[in-house]
Amino acid sequence: MNRITKGGVPSKTLNIALAGTGVGKSLFMCHVASSYLLQGLNVLYITLEMAEERIAERIDANLLDVTMEDLHDMPKQLYDGKIKKLREKTQGQLIVKEYPTASAHAGHFKSLINELALKKSFRPDVIFIDYLNICASSRFKGGNISSYFYIKAIAEELRGLAVEHNVPIFSATQTTRTGFVSTDIGLEDTSESFGLPATADFMFALMSNEELEALGQMKVKQLKNRYNDPSVNRAFIIGVDRAKMRLYDVQQSSQNIVNSNQVDEKEDAYNKFSDFKL
Repeated sequence: MNRITKGGVPSKTLNIALAGTGVGKSLFMCHVASSYLLQGLNVLYITLEMAEERIAERIDANLLDVTMEDLHDMPKQLYDGKIKKLREKTQGQLIVKEYPTASAHAGHFKSLINELALKKSFRPDVIFIDYLNICASSRFKGGNISSYFYIKAIAEELRGLAVEHNVPIFSATQTTRTGFVSTDIGLEDTSESFGLPATADFMFALMSNEELEALGQMKVKQLKNRYNDPSVNRAFIIGVDRAKMRLYDVQQSSQNIVNSNQVDEKEDAYNKFSDFKL
């Protein structure tokens, strides 16, 4: 991811993960949020899908390197000790905010950012919104409007929020029914609105099937990239540890993807996937 973004995503951008239901959109965002926290960055995670407690649990499991099951069974004293050690390693702060589905828009998020700055002296370095299609639009209040214009409006408003507050925003969207069973997702498989990929700065697909699941892997494919040439390293494989809500690098021998146009570069020239940069 660092390689295809030339060292990490810049500020004032909208970055979108495209995947089917249950593939790992929230897992991806929770992992990257954890990675940014360990780099000492402030993370604001806005969820309109899962409860904020579930998001916090996933990020805890990732940061503490324990499974979700062990996290629930862990004695409080042991948990407090792990949290104390974690605080010694990073100064990054995490705030998770939950909104009811389809009830919040960019105006609400702007008010939240201003309130956090005023009351908690918290200014986010990166924002995660889980996920874009179930946000509301501040310009359209329902009525007779197609999903193309509605989703496009939400994407434009969120990108405007990123520009206004000088932060990168990560979000996600669903595939169509055809894309859900496809082994090679394209931009045409974006659900509801093709206006979303037209607005996003960086868009990539997350794909899984029975074979990849058995290997504990996931396929990532570039769909749109304003930071680098999307035809280079078009697709690649990453490892998935769903129990710990983590992603990791796999060996080069696993990168056996047809037409991926991968370019071998020095291993030490880029950071590992767990250190995805801003």
